[in-house]
Amino acid sequence: MPYTVAERVAGSALDEGMFAAIVEALADEARVTAALERVLEILDRSLGLETGWVWLRDLQTESFYLAAARNLPPFLQRPVEMTGDPCWCMESFLDGDFTANDVDILTCSRLRDARGDEAGALTGGLRSHASVLLRAGRGGVGLMNLTARHRPALSEVELRSLSTIGALVGLAIDRARLAEEAAALARSDERTRIAREIHDTLAQDLTGIALQLESVLRRMAPQDAGRERLEGALALARDGLDRARQSVLGLRSDPLAGRSLGAALSSLAHAFGARTGILVAVSVDSELAAATSVEAELFAVAGEALTNVERHASARRVDLQLHGDAGAIVLQIGDDGRGYTPSGAVPERYGVVGMTERIASVGGRFRIAGPPDGGTLVEARVPLSAA
Repeated sequence: MPYTVAERVAGSALDEGMFAAIVEALADEARVTAALERVLEILDRSLGLETGWVWLRDLQTESFYLAAARNLPPFLQRPVEMTGDPCWCMESFLDGDFTANDVDILTCSRLRDARGDEAGALTGGLRSHASVLLRAGRGGVGLMNLTARHRPALSEVELRSLSTIGALVGLAIDRARLAEEAAALARSDERTRIAREIHDTLAQDLTGIALQLESVLRRMAPQDAGRERLEGALALARDGLDRARQSVLGLRSDPLAGRSLGAALSSLAHAFGARTGILVAVSVDSELAAATSVEAELFAVAGEALTNVERHASARRVDLQLHGDAGAIVLQIGDDGRGYTPSGAVPERYGVVGMTERIASVGGRFRIAGPPDGGTLVEARVPLSAA
């Protein structure tokens, strides 16, 4: 039985259960999209709202990307309409135009672009939305837009409730970002420490051994017994020194710019979403770590897979996952697009050969397939022993 307006205002807007459910949904930091979609669902049920979407601002690029959506009208389901290009609510965010309660009712400039005889059907009759500032200690982190076709205007009580919810969501997002920043700093410090230790101990010791062997060999006659073995030992010392230097170089020239693989993949996904308007749901195990070479290849494969989605898939959603499974580090990128059919020159068109070679070079396996429910799934699996 649907709520009356009075029941919604007096009950649902101040319902402690609603806030408790939202806090519980936000506890899962690894699956931000799923958590935000759950928040939109709770608000739909509790406040009689139907449609919502969340913009988050990427700290690296300062661009907006679509982080979650629920029941978008057909017009906004087109990825091209949901890129990070500025709209009125984003401009209000940047200009600091929100009210004291951090909620404004705005005409949607994106929906306004729907024209022609089918405009009403494309927009579902929607014209405006409530924009809720997702605020945190360091300022706003994004916006949550909420609307409905058939309901009275939001009451003052409901607006205040949404302001509080905006603070909860913003705090959760900011907390997750702070954790990523701390992990990246720790990773960078650890790489620097290891590189310094290799240089100051192992590399110097191997240099000393090589110099000693060279000195002995200069004093030995060509026919002296044992010379061949000393030459072999010198070759091993020089080879070990070269590998130590390569390790130091690799540690100091981090392709992920000091970030964990999970953080780097998240940033890659956010930039992709801001550019294309395709929603990317990211789920990563931030504690997974691998050798620099393995992380570099997995990162490159993710970039190639997302490029394929943009060029060929006509997808609306991508799911990017990084997790451990049966002694392996696994990267999976799935989309809901037109699907993958391996035939003729298609593997080369999609860069499958290159991605396969990249993962094989670090001891892993790569596959690309069209799941039974449609779309495309890319998977790279590298044993942790190799990683």
